[in-house]
Amino acid sequence: MSASPLYDIPLTLIDGTPTTFGRFAGKTVLVVNVASKCGFTPQYAGLEALYRRFADDGLMVVGLPCNQFMGEEPGSENDIAQFCELNFGVTFPLTAKVDVRGKHQHPLYAELTKFQKGILPGLIKWNFEKFLVNADGVVIDRFASAVDPESNQLVAAVETALVHATA
Repeated sequence: MSASPLYDIPLTLIDGTPTTFGRFAGKTVLVVNVASKCGFTPQYAGLEALYRRFADDGLMVVGLPCNQFMGEEPGSENDIAQFCELNFGVTFPLTAKVDVRGKHQHPLYAELTKFQKGILPGLIKWNFEKFLVNADGVVIDRFASAVDPESNQLVAAVETALVHATA
């Protein structure tokens, strides 16, 4: 396993537990900036389904709530956790709210947005953008908000990453 610069980045889980992205070392991770009052909020169901489908194969989904896009995540961490559990049965980890761009951009997003492949380089455009990080902590793909978590495109990328993780 490489010493990925992502692994030292601090995270605070939604319940206030401090950790680092390194807790996911050796896993394929789908990182998603999420919000409870967004047109893409129903994607929580697809993210949970994807997580349950591939968790035993080494996939981790991590949701980072963000209130930077039209105030679509106004609640407290407790409100967010309850909303996700009650409405979508979310069992994958969520973090405390973060900024994904701007002056107070979370260090994880400072690293993730360095990924320059594909049609979405640079800044986060909206909620529910997705980054796929391989088991070595390298960003290997990025998906727009409109890409459904259970789409053929995203599922194929996850399957490929998982195959390479076990190779």
